[in-house]
Amino acid sequence: MNTYHGVLYFHLLFLFVGIGAGAVLLVCLFQLRAARTLEQAVPWGTVAGKVSKLFPVAIIGLFGTGAYMTTSSFAAWSWSTRWIDVAIAALVVLAVQGAGIAERTAHKLKAALMANGPGPLGPEARRLALSPGLWVVEFSNLGIVFGVVWNMTVKPGFGESLTAVLVGYAVGAVTALLIIRSSQEELVATGEPAA
Repeated sequence: MNTYHGVLYFHLLFLFVGIGAGAVLLVCLFQLRAARTLEQAVPWGTVAGKVSKLFPVAIIGLFGTGAYMTTSSFAAWSWSTRWIDVAIAALVVLAVQGAGIAERTAHKLKAALMANGPGPLGPEARRLALSPGLWVVEFSNLGIVFGVVWNMTVKPGFGESLTAVLVGYAVGAVTALLIIRSSQEELVATGEPAA
């Protein structure tokens, strides 16, 4: 085994960290969506807050190991390889959406939960638990990652690389919006205020 293969191993580990953290965050989102009281919501919000700290580690790790493999003498591609450019842009989008949108929305949800106090969740906490700032970001980020994994596997040209990532993003965003909509309809059907 050479250094390149060792770095490839760590590249895959960082990918697994990101996907694993994303999976845990999905569970937290579904549990927050189902929570009807503060006592039901708080543990899931706490777990989500802790897990979200893994995303910067995964993103930096993926970029660092990817950069090494791209500049390695063993690499069959270079910085001018189009699917690598798309992957770098995708990492930027993941970071911006995660840190810029989801983190801010999560802080608003935390504040709403703290203001809510013990007992049933009020309309603001319920609304924020169904916020597109959490759901669309989480699902679209996973879609982006799956698009990049496709690109890592197939190593296509620019057009197909970009299409794979954009389709992943769109499928994730639409899925999230459908979940939010069905959740809001469930709230209305049970007589609770819609988010």
